[in-house]
This record gives sequence, C-alpha cells and structure tokens, in this order.
Amino acid sequence: MGVTDALLAADRRHVWHPFTQHAWWPEDDPLVISRADGVRLYDDTGKDYIDGFSSLWVTVHGHNEPRINDAIARQAATLDHSTFLGFTHEPGVRLAEALVTRSPQPLTRVFFAGDGSSAVEAGIKMAYQAKMQQGQQRPLYVHVAQGYHGDTLGAVSVGGIDVFHHTYKPILLDTRMVSSPGLRRPGQAPADRAAEVLAELRALLDEVGETVCAIVVEPLVQAAAGMLTHDVSFLRGVRELSTEFGAYLLTDEVATGIGRTGAMWAVDHADIAPDLLTCGKGLTGGVLPLSAVLTTDEIYESFLGDASRTFFHGHSYTANPLCAAAALANLELMDERDTVAHAAWIGRTLGDLLKPLEADGRVLEIRRIGTMTGIEVVPNGERTGFRICTAAREHGVITRPLGDVVILMPPLGITEPDLQQLVAAIRHGMDSVYA
Repeated sequence: MGVTDALLAADRRHVWHPFTQHAWWPEDDPLVISRADGVRLYDDTGKDYIDGFSSLWVTVHGHNEPRINDAIARQAATLDHSTFLGFTHEPGVRLAEALVTRSPQPLTRVFFAGDGSSAVEAGIKMAYQAKMQQGQQRPLYVHVAQGYHGDTLGAVSVGGIDVFHHTYKPILLDTRMVSSPGLRRPGQAPADRAAEVLAELRALLDEVGETVCAIVVEPLVQAAAGMLTHDVSFLRGVRELSTEFGAYLLTDEVATGIGRTGAMWAVDHADIAPDLLTCGKGLTGGVLPLSAVLTTDEIYESFLGDASRTFFHGHSYTANPLCAAAALANLELMDERDTVAHAAWIGRTLGDLLKPLEADGRVLEIRRIGTMTGIEVVPNGERTGFRICTAAREHGVITRPLGDVVILMPPLGITEPDLQQLVAAIRHGMDSVYA
C-alpha cells in the first residue's frame, strides 16, 4: 500500500469531515493536498490546481505569502499567546485600530472571536444584552430565508437554508424570517424584488417590532445559498426599518468582507453602516482562524457598570497574537497592493469571461457580485455540480459546488491567465458531464 492509500485508509477509519456525506466520500476520489503556493494547490503526486474557491473563501493574496509567514514567525519568537481576558497585547490592539480605520463609521469597537460562526454568536448575544441593559425586553431576532451564518446554535437560529438547519429547529432561538430578496420571479428586476421583501419586513415589524433586538442579514450576497444576490436598495431599506423600529442591524460580512465584493465591505456598496458587523474568513489572509464583531460606542457603553453588565463571552484563544499578526500583515499588504481595487477588476474580468456561458443552454443563471460567483447549471442526473467540479480537476482547477451551483471565488491575487484557465476548466467540466 502506498503512502497516499495508507493515508486515505487511516482517514476512513478515524476522520469525520465537515459538510461531508461519508456514505459517498470514499468513492469520490478525494484529493490529498500536500502543499500550496500562490494561487495553486498541489496534490500528493505533485499535480497543481488553481484554487478556484480560495480554500473555502478564505485565501486573499495567495498561499504561502512570505510577508504573512514572516509576521507569524516574528510574533511567535516574542509572544505566542497570552489571554485577552483582562490583559492586552500589541498585536490585538493594533489590529483593532486597523479594522476601525477601514470600517464604516460609527463602528469603533472590536470584539475578537475565533471563526465566522462564533462572531455571529457573539454579535447576536451582544445585541440582546445591550437592549436588555438599556431597559428594553427584545428577545426576538429577524432574519432572511436562504441565509447562512454558521453552525453554532445561535447562528443556526438566524439561518434559513432548510437542508442545513431543519434538524435543529426544536432547540433554536425564537426568530421570525422574511423571504430572500435574492429569489426572484423570472424577469423580475432586483429592485422590485427588494421592494417586495422590504414591504414584508415592514409588515412583520408592525406586528412584532417592539420585541426585535436585531435584524440579521448577509449584505448583497447570500453565499451558502448558491450566491443569491440582491439589490443595494434592500440593504438601505433594512437599515431604515431597523432604525425606525429601534432594532439593531447586524450585517454578517464573514464571506462578503475583506474585499470579496470589490469593496472592503459589502455595505460600502449601499453606503450604509450597520450597528454590528461580523468578519472572518479572509481576515488573516486565509492563514489562521480569526474573526471579529465590529460595533458602536453606544452598544459598548451599555455594558459598562457593575459586574452584572459584563459581556460574559469569549474563548481561551481570543485575539491570539499569531492570528492578529497575520491579520495585520494581510491588511497592510492589501493597502500596498490595492487589493480591493484588484478584486473589483477580477470581478469584471470574470464577468467578461463567463459571458458566453450566459446563453449556454446548460446554464440556468450566473450570479456574481465582485469575485463571488455562482453558476447554476441544469441538472443532468445526480450531483451535477459535484461532477462538473470533479471533471474540472483534470484541467487544473479545484472548486466546490453548492448543490448544482458551481462556485468560483478565486484568491484576490489571481492574474488574468489564471482566470482564463479557471473558466476554461469549468467549461471543460461541463462538456464532460453533459457529453
């Protein structure tokens, strides 16, 4: 038995992979990834692949970025970890400053978490406790159908993708859900769909608005739902309604933030500021797990006072110095390389390259904002999207579908020749599956 076969055999004996149906997985020709560099991943045979989905939407400049690696090594040589519970350290403070200077006002306070789900969990708890300590009993959350905010119970409570969430409904928080602004009738304009859902939201708030502490949305793109996109007027309308009814607006930018939509934050497209903003994924450049909740002085100050007003939330590795150092290096590189503008260029270039597919009878719809792209294909037997992505490997591209939506979200350091190969590989994959 070769090394790879032995490794996969051990995997099958001991490992439980996330979001993976293990009844199928052993037969799915799983790759063993042995190294990465730039926008490419390498398997155990040495074959290289463009990382077409940024290793689950996290990689920013590319893999093995020397500046980020050096920042981690320098930090490890001085302070590898110290608790942030009542103590502080320079990397954590400097990162909070860097995030505030890059974020819409009045977001002035930063609470660090570990991953996207834990940031959302902290944010929704923060919203409830702030309202309670302001003398308002508002235990209800409003969220959007087809939403996804992570896998902890609070985050699942404000999710809306049935296949991921229905099992846990009996043990979730009390919430109310409005329709997805990204699910439009044939021929319906995005702005008209946004107006419909905003009317639905207003009617709901007229009924229960006094008990709502927060409205939770993914701005512009509902990524895990298959890159469902909506009009900026929806965000502006939700901002106005949340203010009118005294609820906080929490925008979950774990997937959409850090340049993915061609702006630093998706809310920048709508020129609004939420009360709470969560970020993660690309925060460290895709190297280490770190997330954050950005919020206002108003919310922060509602926690000041005696011990009972403390925000009793956090974890052992909150603001880990290695993660913070990686994130600082990532943000500095983004400034130097004008990464956000380059991301906007990537989006436009992807749009041009994919244009011929818009009229392809095998494609139902292409949805894209910035680099976040979903190609919904016509089903052709079982697991069509998965089979297309598997076939694309033969042409040097790795990506992962969401059902029958092929996802493209390359690292923000990608160049035009690699974008051309990325799109060509998907076309070849489609030709193979539909042959």
